[in-house]
Amino acid sequence: MPSFDIVSRTEIPEVDNAIQGAMREIGTRFDFKGSKCSIERTDETVLLNADDEMKLKQVQELLRGYLAKRKVEHGAFDFGKTESASGNAVRQTITIKQGVDRELAQKLIKSVKGAKLKVQVAIQGDELRVSGKKRDDLQTAIELIKGMKLEHPLQYVNFRD
Repeated sequence: MPSFDIVSRTEIPEVDNAIQGAMREIGTRFDFKGSKCSIERTDETVLLNADDEMKLKQVQELLRGYLAKRKVEHGAFDFGKTESASGNAVRQTITIKQGVDRELAQKLIKSVKGAKLKVQVAIQGDELRVSGKKRDDLQTAIELIKGMKLEHPLQYVNFRD
């Protein structure tokens, strides 16, 4: 029986490369001279530090640009609230989303079942397995999910006949 998996994975090495590129540019740009702006990644979070709100926005834009160059979708990042740090400094925590969360999985299942496709969708941990009798039904399911215009980046892997 043909099947495929719906997953949401963010390439952490690509995120690291984007952070390194952004830090390199922060070190060389004139408007960042003498400032204490930095980007640090620990596990599934990225911490942005800046001197003030304006510099924080510039660091965000730099990071988004480098992530786009490395083909990492910005929808995989959850930008938290801006917090005050010591003195005038500010910081922001960004969470890297990995896997398909429960709410999104249920939304996907509901839309596939609502389309009356002859496929079964099962939640397996942080990914979804879609299986059906015909390859065409699976391809229709992929097109339906792509047409939903979700913020969360999804990949369709492990397509088997």
